Amino acid sequence: MITDFKKFIALPRYEKHLLMEALVSLFWARLLLLCLPFRKIAPRMGKAMGETEKGAVGKQARELKSVQQALRRAVPLVPGRRHCLTKALAGRMMLARRSIACTIYLGMIKDTTRNHRLSAHAWLRSGDMFVTGTKGVDLTAYAVISMFASKKAG
Repeated sequence: MITDFKKFIALPRYEKHLLMEALVSLFWARLLLLCLPFRKIAPRMGKAMGETEKGAVGKQARELKSVQQALRRAVPLVPGRRHCLTKALAGRMMLARRSIACTIYLGMIKDTTRNHRLSAHAWLRSGDMFVTGTKGVDLTAYAVISMFASKKAG
């Protein structure tokens, strides 16, 4: 714990602020998912079955990388299970504060390692960059069942 605190203190001010924002966003997303049914959360996620533009992110690439890194740093610090949907929602909140367009994808796969049960996954994309949900996951194996495009474009 002390080494984590020392690492935090050593971060530049901007990264400290991003890490704190990521922690708050993760806690808020987790709270929403614990307290509200998905049908109440979905309308706030963006345009259902909409998708934002794919392609080069240009000058937003640095901001996207910073948000991605902040979320990766913050996730181990949040107690409880680390759900992909929580990360995607938190990332969407952070990108919305920056007016950066993004899409949350929800997908399903038949999991052969668990007696062919269905397994769900969520990930977040902005432009051609995946912000959450790709670490150790083959997204091409998932069938997209729903997507939510942010209402604001960057």
